[in-house]
Amino acid sequence: MRMKPMILQTTIAGSLPKPAWLAPPRQLWAPWLLQGEALAEGKRDAVRLALREQERAGIDIVTDGEQTRRHFVTGYMEHLEGVDWERTVTVRIRNRYDAKVPQVVGPVTRRQPVHADDARFLRAQTGRPIKFTLPGPMTMVDTLYDAHYRSRERLAMAFAAILNQEARELDALGVDVIQFDEPAFNVYFDEVRDWGVAALMKAREGLGCRTAVHICYGYGIKANIDWKQTLGDEWRQYEGIFPLLAQSAIDQVSLECANSKVPIELLALLRGKDVLVGAIDVATEQVETPEQVASTIRAAMKYVAPEKLYPCTNCGMVPLARELAAAKLHALAAGAAIVRREIGENGGTATGST
Repeated sequence: MRMKPMILQTTIAGSLPKPAWLAPPRQLWAPWLLQGEALAEGKRDAVRLALREQERAGIDIVTDGEQTRRHFVTGYMEHLEGVDWERTVTVRIRNRYDAKVPQVVGPVTRRQPVHADDARFLRAQTGRPIKFTLPGPMTMVDTLYDAHYRSRERLAMAFAAILNQEARELDALGVDVIQFDEPAFNVYFDEVRDWGVAALMKAREGLGCRTAVHICYGYGIKANIDWKQTLGDEWRQYEGIFPLLAQSAIDQVSLECANSKVPIELLALLRGKDVLVGAIDVATEQVETPEQVASTIRAAMKYVAPEKLYPCTNCGMVPLARELAAAKLHALAAGAAIVRREIGENGGTATGST
């Protein structure tokens, strides 16, 4: 008889810190420190370590920690045709900070699968349900300079078609959850309404696995922390986009709640969706106690049924120290276990059905 899936299954937003022998620690866009076959082997070893850290902590739905990518967006775009990496341009990203980015100089195309080998390796390394992250179309558009399409919407739809090909391949390889990362959804609200959700739906079209969208206030870097200081006493950015997502075909919404000023009652706007509630703050070096994690989960449970709630991290943890990230993983799992006991869910194990 199939065992009932455990409720309050834990997961992470995606990234984990890389070992210092693979890339300089605590940096975004950190360069690789290995080359050739040594780099390929190093990436595989780093994935094994990331999995081990998650499994030791008790994380139920695991990822590869994005160990094979320098950055969650450019790590995908660097494999596409039509993107010039030699002549970079400085642009404002997420209306928040400047960065040197590649530019689109022709039609964007994908010659071959980008992450199929990574997903195949991840699937072979663990018996737990796996999640694989991909950048969302709008966030891809917002992380480069468009010198060809001259239309954010047209470029987003081109990216969405490519992402859909990739996602279908990952689905066929046994990935349980495919997550599209869309921090841009928290910034460009008119575009989210006009074409952003439509581009996301094009990217997830025809998938048989669960699909998620991750929307957050960004990594725990200074530019994001400073930006949050300008948002006032209540962060209501989610209010305008949750109703749109609730009406969409996306299965899960990953969001930021821990140590934030997001009114928790906004979760009610996601009725019918799985909610990956961020219960770990990635912008602080203080490790949450299990009780603090449990408190965030309890608050979310006032608006989301336990069977549709997945305790998670606020965002990726690649800029953190490895030991700190590991401690936060343990706190996440321990906090979820507290609430599970409180509501009488002592048994069950993750089964791959999310």
